[in-house]
Amino acid sequence: MILESQRRAVVEHAPALAALTPGRTGNLSVRDGAAGDAFAVTPTGVPYDSFDVEDVPVVGVEGDRRDGDMAPSSEVPMHAAIYRREDVGAIVHTHSPWATAMAVAHEPLPPIHYMIVAVGKRVPVAEYAPYGTDELAEHIVRAMDEADATATFVENHGLVVTAPDVETALENTHHVESLARLYLETRAAGLEPRTLSDAQLETVLEQFESYGQ
Repeated sequence: MILESQRRAVVEHAPALAALTPGRTGNLSVRDGAAGDAFAVTPTGVPYDSFDVEDVPVVGVEGDRRDGDMAPSSEVPMHAAIYRREDVGAIVHTHSPWATAMAVAHEPLPPIHYMIVAVGKRVPVAEYAPYGTDELAEHIVRAMDEADATATFVENHGLVVTAPDVETALENTHHVESLARLYLETRAAGLEPRTLSDAQLETVLEQFESYGQ
């Protein structure tokens, strides 16, 4: 079976989208290595826990469909464009409420907490375009490149997060959602969030090099 391990990863991790996005609106993909020419992606318009490995679509980085019993996500152009331009192994796209609130406000997330370094020093906002289009894909790639970030809000749409693997992509999606909530609740309380300096963020990045087991 083509990309069997990646397809199994999609089946295993897709249910996690239920806590991050309403209905069936999110999607995720797992690539055949950080520089592979194909990826497994959630099928379009089905509940996250209602498909099996053989259902999972496999798509080339040029957007060509290669395998799978179900049709791929409508956001294949976005996933394919990111994989063509970035050495990443997984992508998560959600309409999670706090991140999407930032997106509809066209508000980038500044470095209000040190955990932002999981995705960069800020989360930018990509320009709006209709979903599922090459234009939207280009806006997302450009926003992340210009901000040197692995995540971006998308105007009036949602959140996109990239990572070396799907576990990290989902974890960092939760980080961004949590920080977006913290930022908006601080503003709602009538307070002005204070931001960390570039030097402070660089120190965190150095500390993270030896973090964990």
